[in-house]
Amino acid sequence: MISPLIQAPITKRLQVESRAFLLESFFPNGAKGYDTSHFVALTYLQADYFASSHLTVVAGYFLSPFGTYTERLSPIWISNLQDAPLIQPIGTGTGAGLGGMLRGSAYSNGTVSIDYTAYFSARSANEQFSASRTTGFRTNAYFPKHRLEIGVSYARLLQTRNANDVGFHVWWLPPNSALKVRSEYAHTSHAQGYWIETDYRLSRFGGPESVVGRLEPVFRIQQVSRDAPDPGDDLPSRDTTRADFGLDYHLPHNVRINTSYSRQFSAAGNRNIWETGIVYRFLFPAWKGK
Repeated sequence: MISPLIQAPITKRLQVESRAFLLESFFPNGAKGYDTSHFVALTYLQADYFASSHLTVVAGYFLSPFGTYTERLSPIWISNLQDAPLIQPIGTGTGAGLGGMLRGSAYSNGTVSIDYTAYFSARSANEQFSASRTTGFRTNAYFPKHRLEIGVSYARLLQTRNANDVGFHVWWLPPNSALKVRSEYAHTSHAQGYWIETDYRLSRFGGPESVVGRLEPVFRIQQVSRDAPDPGDDLPSRDTTRADFGLDYHLPHNVRINTSYSRQFSAAGNRNIWETGIVYRFLFPAWKGK
């Protein structure tokens, strides 16, 4: 799997950015050896206009700004676990919107920083730019002294049936600590759920470049509860609880090994999930600057 990203400044106020997703799969085909399949798609493609220090205007195909996972943690070189949280489809629809977005800092001082995002997406059945007709907003309050962020999200579906999705998130990175705690709660028609994820880089044991210091244990607990069936919301069909145990190892040159074991409990059947992946992130300038 390859996920290339480009960020191209056009002027001091205008830039274009995009991320793609390329997947090649190999699987056994009995006595015939192996078959392959491939998948290529754009994750987003947008233009950003920096109107002022408090306002950025975004147009194009953008990641749905609901909660925190899709925008902040979905890149493969950032996420600690291979699978997205079970509630990730709530508020994000197809994962991206096609339209316009306003975002920026509403207020900031040494105690608190408040930012906002508001958007509208048109409906699109295009295979490459699939999107639902939705509108919504997200606002966050960040307290730098405590390294604490609290935010709320709202999305309204404006097609087929009107539906309201509401979300709440808390991130805490304790000062002078390698511990990270992230959490989200989301509610939609017929279902609700939450996830809490924590990880701790063992860099205090011999430094970040030591054998032990390169280890990063990860734990995530998540639940989804059903009020009524809804096969179109991409959530588990039954009440589901899942615990994810991960152990990431950071190698030199931005190479990381992700391993995880998950135990899922559901009325549809319990199961174990084992996953391993290697992530390599590299950056280079597309052209020389002035």
